[in-house]
Amino acid sequence: MRPQLRRLTRSWYREQRGGSPFRADIEAQGHEADWTCRSKTATAPPAIAERLRIAAGDPVMHTDYVFTSDGEPVMTSTSYEPLELTRDTPVMLPERGPHAGRGVRDRMSAIGQRIVTATEVVTARPVMQNEAAALKTSAGTIVMVIQRTYWTEERPVETADIVVPVDRYELLYVIPVEGE
Repeated sequence: MRPQLRRLTRSWYREQRGGSPFRADIEAQGHEADWTCRSKTATAPPAIAERLRIAAGDPVMHTDYVFTSDGEPVMTSTSYEPLELTRDTPVMLPERGPHAGRGVRDRMSAIGQRIVTATEVVTARPVMQNEAAALKTSAGTIVMVIQRTYWTEERPVETADIVVPVDRYELLYVIPVEGE
């Protein structure tokens, strides 16, 4: 029997409230949100460098996440931040220090980077072997891949590939419409 689809909300409104947008979404549905992560310094592969508008090989903070709801995996995320911006700051390691557990928007604000835009490109593909293990799903499962990038007025400050199984979750986008 196919499990009932649960909804993940991609909302700028939640970003404005501060904290973790994922936690806010899952807790609003009456579930417990959590995540694990592993961060390491790395060099930007060409595709990531292009998204961050830095040179291939430039240093980045690479963080792998597994997000859970009630202990079950919901999605993975692989995030990259240019070390040129975060090196030797309290936000260099995304989940350590005084800003741990905060969203990218709040963390970047703490170092003077005001995020004004987030872009997302959504595609679908079969799950990769390492993702299947992290998401507790089988080979061949189709996943949505959200290629998200946060921007200040001048530049991208973080980019991530977020992977969500389509047999368990649907995405809802809440987009603010500005009045005159």
